Amino acid sequence: MKFPSPVSVEWVAELINAEVIGDTSKEVLGINEIHRVEAGDLCFVDHPKYYNKCLNSAASFIIINTKEVQIPGGKALLFVEEPFEAYLKIARHFRPFNAATKAISDTAIIGEGTVIMPNVFIGEHVVIGKNTIIHPNVTINAYTHIGDNVVIQAGTVIGSDAFYYNTKKNRDVWFKRMESCGHVVIEDWVEMGASCTIDRGVTADTRIGAGTKMDNQVHIAHDVVVGKNCLFAAQVAIAGGTTLKDGVTLWGQVGVSKTLTINNNVTVLAQAGVGHDLEEGKVYWGSPAEEALTKKRELIWVKRIPELWKKVMEGKRENSKAQIQKKEE
Repeated sequence: MKFPSPVSVEWVAELINAEVIGDTSKEVLGINEIHRVEAGDLCFVDHPKYYNKCLNSAASFIIINTKEVQIPGGKALLFVEEPFEAYLKIARHFRPFNAATKAISDTAIIGEGTVIMPNVFIGEHVVIGKNTIIHPNVTINAYTHIGDNVVIQAGTVIGSDAFYYNTKKNRDVWFKRMESCGHVVIEDWVEMGASCTIDRGVTADTRIGAGTKMDNQVHIAHDVVVGKNCLFAAQVAIAGGTTLKDGVTLWGQVGVSKTLTINNNVTVLAQAGVGHDLEEGKVYWGSPAEEALTKKRELIWVKRIPELWKKVMEGKRENSKAQIQKKEE
């Protein structure tokens, strides 16, 4: 999330009651997660496992709960006891919760020729392009950007909060929601089926590339980036932070794990489970997903196991008979 205008690191420190250590000459441009940070961004870290990754990232400002680290040149640390709580305070300051009082917000911008059918909800600061069709009972939450010539079928929800929790076992509530302050961006000529769900980014964008088509009940999690001209059949689910490049096809009930990459023109056959990066232009199947021809060959051999076992047992019986006969002789 980029701030409306840059702020000083001292201003942020005062907001979250932090002690600043390091270079304070630069202004803070926004707040972001570690895998999406850019120069000028602020991020937070509260576990030693991730200290080095965060300190060596592109982030210029880091909210952290220890002073026992070496500060890289050009960066500033904001020391607090609870970095996650500090993140929440910043997110709530720049993205406060405002309860809706009408179905379509006065701040929404809707392009010429766009059709909004009954019972559609459109939240704050939503932008919808030209000649788009929004079917009944669709929910479009705040800060969503939708392009031209998009079709969204009934019951779809766009811009819901991420399923993303800070976990600590030393408090009464183990799972505490990391409040989302990112966006959803739907590019031109995208079509979504009925009852799809597209979560907004935690701090950055969830993006659906131009020309992508989705069947019913597809779920796209936070910070997923989908390329152009992708095709998703019913009940596909893609976990957070994953990147799908152009021309990817996922057939029915494919599940994709988090923070991986599916490269250009990959096809994944129905009910596969993707747990690792997939190479460009290949066809995959199975769980865990492997190249489809390899997986089919494995299945053929699996089906032959009873036959092979029968031959092994017959061979053992013949061998036993031969040994008995030899002893009798």
